[in-house]
Amino acid sequence: IPADLVWQEVVVGGERTIVEATPSALGAPARPDPPRPTTPPVAVGGPTVRAPIGRVVGARSGDKGGNANLGVWAPTDEAFGWLTGFLSVDRLKSLLTETADLRVDRFDLPNIRAVNFVIHGLLGEGVASSTRVDAQAKGLGEYLRAKVVDVPTALLTP
Repeated sequence: IPADLVWQEVVVGGERTIVEATPSALGAPARPDPPRPTTPPVAVGGPTVRAPIGRVVGARSGDKGGNANLGVWAPTDEAFGWLTGFLSVDRLKSLLTETADLRVDRFDLPNIRAVNFVIHGLLGEGVASSTRVDAQAKGLGEYLRAKVVDVPTALLTP
């Protein structure tokens, strides 16, 4: 179907609005952004305390076929600076030991203070063939947040 024959319609509160097509939707596909360097970590000085990493960051996870997708975000710039320095691929693999032998890719998303990990092959061939208790990796983010690590006390909220 030609794109100019299809339109988008949004209905809010019973009122219909037609969404105008953008030139990029009708033209050539967009090129992906060039790779960006990882966000430089920010040292958060001062004392640390053993605490669940979830006291500092939020997380959400799920499946993408046989891969798990794990997003971790921070509420402040300071916490994001610590997160980017602390939660490397190697550190993630040490915290989630079942990922130790798997390929893990990390993507920094500084505009939303987040880091995303794709854990290749964690779910085997996908949810239908996985024998994991958490076959869709929906609990993986909370599992990470429960891990006890050394957290700068300056980042903990009372």
